[in-house]
Amino acid sequence: MALPDTRTKILDAAERLFAEHGYRGTSVRAVTDLAGANLAAVSYHFGSKAELLAAVARRVIEPITAAQCARLDEVLARTPDPPVAELVEAFAGPLFDEMPAGKESGARTSRLIVTILSDPAEEARGWTGPDEDTVRERYLAAFAHALPGLAPQELMFRMRGILAVTAVDRVEVYQQPSPGCVSPVAGEAARQWAITFLTAAMSAPPTRARQ
Repeated sequence: MALPDTRTKILDAAERLFAEHGYRGTSVRAVTDLAGANLAAVSYHFGSKAELLAAVARRVIEPITAAQCARLDEVLARTPDPPVAELVEAFAGPLFDEMPAGKESGARTSRLIVTILSDPAEEARGWTGPDEDTVRERYLAAFAHALPGLAPQELMFRMRGILAVTAVDRVEVYQQPSPGCVSPVAGEAARQWAITFLTAAMSAPPTRARQ
């Protein structure tokens, strides 16, 4: 087996550190030290710390978005008016597939997604490209068709909730539970629980503004 090249070593190190410490808490020097590379290697291969984060994010998210796109194609090929449950499974299923429970790689991907969703650094929100934008817009359109009463802003909020709930669950499954806590469940049971819960959340009536 060929040893990873310098670019791959930097990506591996950055993925681990960004997931653990966030964008602002990770220095370029920490990445290159962990990767066993010289400081100039990040500039040479990526251009900047922000572009390094973008490359890390795309590397872990692209398989998920490709699978989400393929699942949506399958659902829409069966019917132009799929139920919410099928859309949720098409959107959330790849998150479970690409973040396998009990594996460090799955937990690291989960932590990275949570970091991207919650990191206050602007650079953590600017990594997406046209592929990610296309998948998001396709699902927004499909959910909007299935849930016509929801405002676009509330619909987007609920879609972010799918990402957050799934990612947090994958992290908890990997981590050792605290004494006295109920151990998280992995496997198909957890997947189906998530689909049931998220379908109910997505299908809830629109939130009425308080008078």
